[in-house]
Amino acid sequence: MRDQLRSRLAQVWPELQIVAEARNGDEAVAQVAELRPDLVFLDIRMPGRSGIEAAREIARMDPTDTWPGCEVVFITAYDQYAVEAFEQGVVDYVLKPAEPERLRLTVERLRQRLARRAEQGAAGTADALQSQMQRLLAQLAGQLPAASQGGAVPPQRLQWIQASVGSQIQLIAVEDVLFFISDEKYTRVQTAQTEALIRKPIKELVEEVDPALFWQIHRSTLVNARAIAGVLRDERGRQLVQVRGCAERLEVSRSYTQLFKGM
Repeated sequence: MRDQLRSRLAQVWPELQIVAEARNGDEAVAQVAELRPDLVFLDIRMPGRSGIEAAREIARMDPTDTWPGCEVVFITAYDQYAVEAFEQGVVDYVLKPAEPERLRLTVERLRQRLARRAEQGAAGTADALQSQMQRLLAQLAGQLPAASQGGAVPPQRLQWIQASVGSQIQLIAVEDVLFFISDEKYTRVQTAQTEALIRKPIKELVEEVDPALFWQIHRSTLVNARAIAGVLRDERGRQLVQVRGCAERLEVSRSYTQLFKGM
C-alpha cells in the first residue's frame, strides 16, 4: 500500500518530498518526532499502535516556533469512521485503494491548509491545531469498533515519551524508564542514563502506561516493576523502594503499602 500511495502522490503532487516511511504505528510516531514533517498519511489499521492512536500521540507532541504539528490524512477502508474527521476539516481521509481522483481533492485541501498555516505563523496555530486534533481523535477512537481491527482490541499503551533533556527534545522508550515522579508543574522521567522532564501528570500517565509494568507507589510516583531491586523500611517505618541502576530510594505512601505486603 505504501508503494501504491507513493506512486500516486508522485502523480498528483510531484513537488512533495517524502522524508520517511513507517511499517507500523510506533515507527510512525518515532519518525514524526525526529523529522517534524508538515503532513503524515496514516493507515487506520497498522501493526501494534493503530493509526488513530499514532495520530493522538503525534498530536501530543510539543510544538515549536517553526513547527505547529502535522496535517493528518487517514488511509482507511472504513468510510463511516472518517466522515466526521473529514467534515470538521481537522484531518482528511482517503479510501483504500488511494485512487488518483480522490487523492487530488485531498492534496488540494492540504495545499490550502498548509498555505494558511504559513500565513498565520506556527505560533498562532499550534495550540488550536493540537486541541482540535485531540478532541476529534478521541471521538474517532470511540467510534471505531473492535471488529474493524480484526476482533477484540486491547488498550493501546504508551510506548514512547517525548521529553526535554536540557535544551533538547528526546524520544524515550517507556520500557526504559525506571520511574516517573511528579511535582506541581513537571514530571521527571528517569532512565538508567538520562533524567528528563515532561508536562504530563501522573494521573494521566497511570491511564496510558501498562499497569503490569508500572506500579503506582505514591500519588506522585510510578515505578517500573522490572527495575525494583528491593524494598526496605527506614527508622520511621516507611517503605522505600530500591531501584536498579539508581541510588535514589522512592517512598511508598500508606495507600500503596499492600503492594509489598510481607516484605
